[in-house]
Amino acid sequence: MRKALTSVIALAVVAAGAGWILTAPDHVEPEDFAGLTGDAARGEAIFYAGGCASCHSAPGAEGEDKLLLVGGRAFETQFGTFYAPNISPDEEAGIGAWTELELADAMIKGTSPSGQHYYPAFPYSSYARARPEDVVDLHAYLQTLPAADTPNRDHDVGFPFNIRRALGVWKLLFFREDYQMEVVDSDTLARGRYLVEALGHCAECHTPRNALGGMDRARWLGGAENPSGQGSIPNITSGALDWSEADIAEYLSSGFTPDFDVVGGEMADVVANTSQLTDDDRLAIARYLKTVPAVE
Repeated sequence: MRKALTSVIALAVVAAGAGWILTAPDHVEPEDFAGLTGDAARGEAIFYAGGCASCHSAPGAEGEDKLLLVGGRAFETQFGTFYAPNISPDEEAGIGAWTELELADAMIKGTSPSGQHYYPAFPYSSYARARPEDVVDLHAYLQTLPAADTPNRDHDVGFPFNIRRALGVWKLLFFREDYQMEVVDSDTLARGRYLVEALGHCAECHTPRNALGGMDRARWLGGAENPSGQGSIPNITSGALDWSEADIAEYLSSGFTPDFDVVGGEMADVVANTSQLTDDDRLAIARYLKTVPAVE
């Protein structure tokens, strides 16, 4: 009996140790960023493609105030309410003291400078596909924006979701760095895939999720319930969206639909960002949406 108990305890210790290792926060490879120099002008385009201001500016901010990335916007989910952090270049309240590698860890691996897992309310599961040079350029641009000393607000998340280490299990189950659309046959489609699946993180809202918050990749971009529980987010594959590529590109530029309606709600923030992209980029996004498998 004593030997059996000792064996069980030993196995439990080994299992706990293995679990601790497997759920540890990950980091980018420094050599992937060696020799890269950030370009703020290029970083501005990454900033708009990534929709940074949509989450990190103050609620209700307009115009130039949207470049003051004080955070504070609330995102209600079935797991609790998450508050966007201050990512202005303030060295205390914001991310002004972060290195390029620390920003890359956050975006690509979902790991904070203090070595904790970020909640996937921050769309690192999409940003994981971001190119190192784009992260470095974004870092350079963020440093040019106005600093704000607005303190961050703690997330309102109860047990057991407040156990950060458990997010390592979530990552093991659902975190993927490969593309959903595995094959592309043109530079335009490749660019569209990068903008939609990586920087633009469109699937974070438009793809349904399971009970643990993992994406249902079989219904990629096929529409989803609003995490707040109010309303739904539309299917943007050709299974429901019958707009032409030109219609989609125009919508992403002006906000006008083919039916002469105008964008509203949270998509207005998205269009405020995509309107800053090039015509070629908007067409690339449209090409991707018309090519990705339809969800009926």
